[in-house]
Amino acid sequence: MPNPSAIPVLRFENVTVAFDGAPALSNVTFQAFEGESRAILGAAGSGKTILLKAALGLVKPESGKIFAFGREITAMGERELFEVRAKMGMLFQESALFDSLTVQENVAYPLLNHRLVKCPKAEVRLRVAQALDFVELGGTLDKFPSELSGGMRRRAAIARAVVTAPPLILYDSPTAGLDPITAHTIMALLIKERDTAKTTTMMVTYRYQDGNLMANFRYNSEHGRLELARHGARQDLSTTFMVLQEGRLIFEGGQDLLEASQDPYISRFVKRRV
Repeated sequence: MPNPSAIPVLRFENVTVAFDGAPALSNVTFQAFEGESRAILGAAGSGKTILLKAALGLVKPESGKIFAFGREITAMGERELFEVRAKMGMLFQESALFDSLTVQENVAYPLLNHRLVKCPKAEVRLRVAQALDFVELGGTLDKFPSELSGGMRRRAAIARAVVTAPPLILYDSPTAGLDPITAHTIMALLIKERDTAKTTTMMVTYRYQDGNLMANFRYNSEHGRLELARHGARQDLSTTFMVLQEGRLIFEGGQDLLEASQDPYISRFVKRRV
């Protein structure tokens, strides 16, 4: 459980985002703390991706305030946002790798282009290699994205998201379009990052099993695999589920409460455990 006196890593305060007068987010309020995981569910067009973009400062609210690391970002210009974004990693939908760059160049991009990321050029290749080893792609530095499978591209994008060791990582549909085995591999990497680096995780997903893994499994660094977190250890994982409907946050809470909900919209996204 978060320390009541702790400053939230990310806080939305009555945030509304609209495009051409149509609300994409409506009066959304929540706060996420260090090491917490949040699984964001909802139908297509419910505002999930817009929420992540608002957290990055890529879209501006019509009203309300957004705070990252204790600083209000809603009124910041691009120059000020650079400093905040340097503390965030982002996995975009479909990976969004640069086709004309090698895997090594893609992963190195944040190290070389975030002015506030202090990484000497002599250390860039080492940091990139470490990030690719982390996602088990150590032999792909000189390959281009077109030479990789869909799952490998997703892993390379995760390496790019974590290479600067950001305390907050935003994942937009990390397992979308992947087969079940590859999707499980991707989720294992997300959990590995959360548990080894104590990052705060915001994950948009269409797959309830992704949230279930995040909520109930931890990474065992000694054995190099996921294992079920038993009894009181599950509370230490601190996973919160959020459900968006037409831009409104209609549910925020733990997995047991989510599965107990009788709301027919919420039930569409829940596969109850036996």
